[in-house]
Amino acid sequence: MKTEILSALFVLVCLSVFSPLHCEPKGPIPEGNLLVLTVATKETDGFKRFMRSARHFNYTVKVLGRGEKWTGGDYMSAPGGGQKVRLLKSALDSIKEEDKIILFVDSYDVIFSSGPKELLKKFQQTKHKVLFSSETLIWPDRHLEDKHPHVREGKRFLGAGGMRFIGYAPNLKEMVSDWSGKDDDSDQLFFTKIYINPEKRKSINITLDSKCRLFQNLDGALDEVVLKFENGRVRARNVLYDTLPVIVHGNGPTKLQINYLGNYIPKVWTFETGCSVCNEDLRPLSGLKESEYPGVVIGVFIEQPTPFLTVFFERLFHLKYPKNRLKLFIYNQEPHHDKHVHAFLQNHEAEYQAVKMIGPDEGVDHITSGNIGFDMCRDDPDCEYFFSMEADVVLKNEDALKILIELNKPFIAPMMSKPGRLWSNFWGALSADGYYARSEDYVDIVQGRRVGIWNVPYVSQIYLLRADILRNELKAPDLFQSATLDPDMAFCSRVRDQGVFMFVTNMHTFGRILYTENYQTDHLHNDLWQIFDNPVDWEERYIHPNYSQIMKGNIVETPCPDVYWFPVFSQVACDHLVEEMENYGKWSGGGNVDTRIQGGYENVPTIDIHMNQVNFDKEWHKFLLEYIAPVTEKMFPGYYTKCTSYLNFVVRYKPDEQPLLTPHHDASTFTINIALNSKGIDYQAQFDLAFVVRYKPDEQPSLKPHHDASTFTVNIALNQVGIDFQGGGCRFLRYDCSIQAPRKGWALMHPGRLTHYHEGLPTTGGVRYIAVSFVDP
Repeated sequence: MKTEILSALFVLVCLSVFSPLHCEPKGPIPEGNLLVLTVATKETDGFKRFMRSARHFNYTVKVLGRGEKWTGGDYMSAPGGGQKVRLLKSALDSIKEEDKIILFVDSYDVIFSSGPKELLKKFQQTKHKVLFSSETLIWPDRHLEDKHPHVREGKRFLGAGGMRFIGYAPNLKEMVSDWSGKDDDSDQLFFTKIYINPEKRKSINITLDSKCRLFQNLDGALDEVVLKFENGRVRARNVLYDTLPVIVHGNGPTKLQINYLGNYIPKVWTFETGCSVCNEDLRPLSGLKESEYPGVVIGVFIEQPTPFLTVFFERLFHLKYPKNRLKLFIYNQEPHHDKHVHAFLQNHEAEYQAVKMIGPDEGVDHITSGNIGFDMCRDDPDCEYFFSMEADVVLKNEDALKILIELNKPFIAPMMSKPGRLWSNFWGALSADGYYARSEDYVDIVQGRRVGIWNVPYVSQIYLLRADILRNELKAPDLFQSATLDPDMAFCSRVRDQGVFMFVTNMHTFGRILYTENYQTDHLHNDLWQIFDNPVDWEERYIHPNYSQIMKGNIVETPCPDVYWFPVFSQVACDHLVEEMENYGKWSGGGNVDTRIQGGYENVPTIDIHMNQVNFDKEWHKFLLEYIAPVTEKMFPGYYTKCTSYLNFVVRYKPDEQPLLTPHHDASTFTINIALNSKGIDYQAQFDLAFVVRYKPDEQPSLKPHHDASTFTVNIALNQVGIDFQGGGCRFLRYDCSIQAPRKGWALMHPGRLTHYHEGLPTTGGVRYIAVSFVDP
């Protein structure tokens, strides 16, 4: 009975002496008492991120100002935000429950890191009625610094914007009751003046979250905050105070950091689950009729000499997407590539819905070309996406366009990098001057140890941009212009300023990026010289598709003792090498006197062009090391070659020029002879010999018996017997063994000295080409 009387007396005292603002609940605050208020006049990417984190923790959120025009200033030229206070004041007027807890936060740059239970517990532990976020920086009026009360430990000043606080509804009503400012007046200054007023601070019962237990403002605190990976979730940790804030805010200069944290918090990506949001809000294309696919404008930008451009256009053509839903915008600034562009359009222009091409003679710069391409999509009601590709992109994934569209992001890029390097088409962070900086997770993303969809500050080379973004947020004509930044960086800066998130995905293997820095255009087929800078692309273009089977299967043939026959060059490689030599045109005379070699005398002369005459000797040596040496070590166990080759050349056999080669030993340990054309098509022969030489009936039709001056010789056929030439052949005299009908692109490899005395038989028609190397003389 006494307890009941005391309880009733306590309630009576609370009701009569104190206002309800000051009554403390005895138990935990019910989660149902909490209401989150935020302001969002537009549903930006940042707002969607905020709402997703709120839904994850089951917060109840009421959005203020939705659909209104923003009149609260831009925070850049001057403090603003008064519109938020006006909206808050109006919303509080409609809340009648005196035990209602209101959390008021921004939405575009805020993420929840934990749920209502932890938030309310930490708030209740402060024993205050209103709790503001805090910072080490004072803004917007530094003259008020001395009027701020000192704190025992932690941050002393109100959080920037003042718009991150929690409190009881009656206390917040009292706090904003005096607001009568304009929409573009400073919200921060308004709340600061309330806080530094001792009477109001005490009356409303305000304090600061000085140790970031509830609120973490990133401005001025980037070094304090790290990611904390827990079991199946991620949150931010303040290492200075060893606290785990519930709400993380990154405004102004720290927006990029909140974007980085938002790639993980609260459960976007974890080590246990990987990406947990990558399959949300997709736009499936499967099941659609071709006529129902989104219309896309593909922008192709050729701004410098670029290797393998013909292959680029082949891959563009083979994208798995209905061509009647594609329009092409091609910008070519490089005269060298006119022939490649026109060849592509001549073959395929009619298959696309529309094509617009700007050539180098039209005087359009890169900045203008980007705007013209965007306008082609903006002005077309049927265009839903703009797919931008620069010519140095190697898009291997034929489903890439469909994959990106289905991910349903306003701006998304497929992750690509340069093979063997960390150089990619995105940056994980920016330096203070807006250039590249490496984020903590950059290497793991590039190397595929973390797979997902990542919000990044910069992308280039290739990206998919939704058309409605081009028509609204990115409608300005100066997207690529800047007095201090390159066009691509200026563009990304504009995108970030408009609140559009740039995503990059590494969920699929899309391709790679070419090296273009050293690309020269001095030759007929300049891609042949790319074995150093772009070895992967060089191999795909010039190495026989069955070469990889040499080490795995039984593809190597042995037509004669210790003579090995295997595929090495593609058809394109053979054609390009022949055409390159004929374009150079300075074939030797086929006499014994040869000033190109040491001593000036050739015992077994051929009509040929040496690789060093066309500056291809370094590239050829690299080819021998990468593709011939492994075969040598397999076929000749115990012999390890460094592929020292003092003589590499293309031989031409013609009936009226050099139809055959007399028996001889090669000046090598072994010789590699690659046929560059085909017997029965390019020439007819009883036997075949593969050198890098030209044989013509009226020039040098044959070669007398000889040994090669090599440990081994490599001889690659460069054209086809029966089509390009007739006759020719190789006979190994000691074994009385001949090689017939060489296959274009296949190599003969045989010892050069002592055992393999051989001769070249007459070429009776056409022109026969072989590529020869005397290796390890």
